[in-house]
Amino acid sequence: MVERRADPQVIEFEIADPRWDGERLDRVLAEHTGLPRNRFKAQGATLWCDDRPCKLSRRVQLGSRVVVELPEPGPSELIPEEVALDILYENERVLVIDKPAGLVVHPGAGNPRGTLANALAYRLGSAADRFETPGRPGIVHRLDKETSGVLVAAKDPAALEALQKQFRNRTAEKQYLALTAGAPRPPQGEVRGCITRDPAHRKRFVYHAERGRCAHTSYRTVRSFGPEGLSLVALWPRTGRTHQLRVHLKHLRAPIIGDTLYGGPRCSGGLMLHAFSLSIVLPDEARRRRFRARLPHRMRDLIHAVRTTPDRPSS
Repeated sequence: MVERRADPQVIEFEIADPRWDGERLDRVLAEHTGLPRNRFKAQGATLWCDDRPCKLSRRVQLGSRVVVELPEPGPSELIPEEVALDILYENERVLVIDKPAGLVVHPGAGNPRGTLANALAYRLGSAADRFETPGRPGIVHRLDKETSGVLVAAKDPAALEALQKQFRNRTAEKQYLALTAGAPRPPQGEVRGCITRDPAHRKRFVYHAERGRCAHTSYRTVRSFGPEGLSLVALWPRTGRTHQLRVHLKHLRAPIIGDTLYGGPRCSGGLMLHAFSLSIVLPDEARRRRFRARLPHRMRDLIHAVRTTPDRPSS
């Protein structure tokens, strides 16, 4: 039998879904718990599979029983910093901000300071140490560094769990706006398939009809502008895979402007992707709220520039 340490956080479950048969344990844990994969290594998790110690890299089998122990977290080592935030809404349990492009959500390689996590640690004070994940107090979800828009954070662990549960269960509704090079064809519809890592480029992902993690996006072309074929596209991600919207727009042959990783043209304004709205039920409330972040200047300026560009003479 498994011998357990005193006062850990224990997670137990059985591999019941055939799609996880043969998959790495760290990926299964991330899907099952909604926690980032590096959380288990960083916090010194102890792992068992079928009553035997195992590693995060172990390939699990259908029917296997997994037990994970996470030690009680110590005080946060995150450095509190007073970072200016554009607050859309705040109460005693949550904070909703309009994240600017360029703001990193949590510290990482090359970004140890000036992140949203540093700002939250400053605002929460000693309450930041109540959160289980070191270095991520109140972080419910994330946006890429160059993506702007609505982001919600929690002020206490119970609020964090209530909000994260809605993201795990896909009841939190997100809408993004993107400026693309060309218009998707057809102009509206859905993309269903899988996303897997590009074997030729470790930082890039590719669309695949069957292999990888299932991904689903609904989209609609709102408007196209000017002779350059610039389009404003609304997107509703039904799943939350890494680079999902960027991969799907590349698949639709309408890459995001500024997204050179996925074939988009270079742009001095950076990545033209914005989390426009988030619909979610806040802790202690019964009705859903919808928060919106106005289209940022970098995107409005590009639309204006294209709309005022004279048409090129036909050859």
